[in-house]
Amino acid sequence: MLVAIIIYQVLMCFFAFVTLFRVDHWVVRLFDFPKVQLLLLSLLGLFLGILYFNFGDIFQWIGISMVVLAISFHCIKIIPYSGFFRKEVLRTTPTKSSRCLSLMASNVLTPNDHYEKLLGRIQTYKPDLLLTLESDLKWEKALQSIESDYPFTVKIPKDNLYGMHLYSKYELEEVKINHFLKDEIPSIEAYVRIDDEQKVKIFALHPKPPSPTEAKTSTNRDAELLIVAKLVKEIEEPVVVFGDLNDVAWSRSTQLFRKISGLLDPRIGRGRYSTFHAQYAFLRWPLDHLFHSKDFSLNEIRVLPDIGSDHFPIYAKLELTRLAEKHQEEHEADTEEKEQANEKIEKAFQKTSPLSKIKNETDVAV
Repeated sequence: MLVAIIIYQVLMCFFAFVTLFRVDHWVVRLFDFPKVQLLLLSLLGLFLGILYFNFGDIFQWIGISMVVLAISFHCIKIIPYSGFFRKEVLRTTPTKSSRCLSLMASNVLTPNDHYEKLLGRIQTYKPDLLLTLESDLKWEKALQSIESDYPFTVKIPKDNLYGMHLYSKYELEEVKINHFLKDEIPSIEAYVRIDDEQKVKIFALHPKPPSPTEAKTSTNRDAELLIVAKLVKEIEEPVVVFGDLNDVAWSRSTQLFRKISGLLDPRIGRGRYSTFHAQYAFLRWPLDHLFHSKDFSLNEIRVLPDIGSDHFPIYAKLELTRLAEKHQEEHEADTEEKEQANEKIEKAFQKTSPLSKIKNETDVAV
């Protein structure tokens, strides 16, 4: 029994720190996701270790020490996404003169046919921008009824789980459909014209996750995020990046994305806002994200009820305010972090075909 407990404690420590290795293979990157679950399992290891503790056994001391290190590591990662941490984004209450932008992102799950559930969420929350992911021609047809309220659209129906549709109440300008690394993985870039004086740059993303059935490594996912981060850094207008990033907020790759882009995360100091997996409460973490520039404050953010997908929709309302711009600071990457980003992007380009590499390097300088 004691030997089994010590082995369990050592494994919990290994599972905690294995993500520190710069290995992109899905087997390693998988452990980025279940930090809360691993924390709970590590606490179980600590409880069992204390329950059967023998002060004279050096191996039990080692096991207890290792599981305590694992618990500490998980807490450092998770606590920023809780009410125990300082909020990164100010919360404000909009007035009649406020410039606000509300957004909803929903990974609908292509085989899901509960169209009425998503339509109900749209009717209830009335977002200014709606982004659907994994949407195909059937979903496009099912959402035709909202186009009278959302006259500006970008439609990319696909049957490969990477279709996306953008619906906007505001005019969309300079729309681009990007394929940064793979022709079958689109993303949307556009300006949203809020009024005659103000426009907001948006990026809607859905990169492939590292998994045995999707991508064997996280290289392309990480590189796509970092390509967008470098583009964002050069933009002077307010920016929003949102979608199913197939990564968690506390991973090294997402943290590097935030440093390179300078964007803020409204969840910090508020909660994890986990959107996946909708059907299994114990296997739940934040895969759907929203990041924005420092000139936005937050009015509201929430995870919406189930729509029959494996993801919950996420909704947020942002406000452009001088107060936010004055009191919030964007992130800054140091030299080492910039080098890491360039290495990640170059590694991904090396894996693409020569024609794709030429096309993508035309879009973004590495």
